Amino acid sequence: MKINPTSFAFAGAITAAILWTVCSLLVWMMPGSMMNTTGSMVHMDMNSSGWVLTPMGFIWGLVVWSIFTGVFAWLLAFIYNRLTGSTNSQ
Repeated sequence: MKINPTSFAFAGAITAAILWTVCSLLVWMMPGSMMNTTGSMVHMDMNSSGWVLTPMGFIWGLVVWSIFTGVFAWLLAFIYNRLTGSTNSQ
């Protein structure tokens, strides 16, 4: 089975944009809980830190993470197609 790298890249970028938006909304609505969750995920005490969530920061993160994920997804599909020798579009 061949994976279309461009479609896979767009799917990855859209998924990253959705996840970034959901995460940002959660940080905005529940900053304390999200700080505790983040601390648990990275094995650090994050309680002495604080979130800085600005509209420009949200947009910048949305764009950067979407592009990064799209490029990563494209590369993943490209390498997969090369490793499997996929030439058909099933």
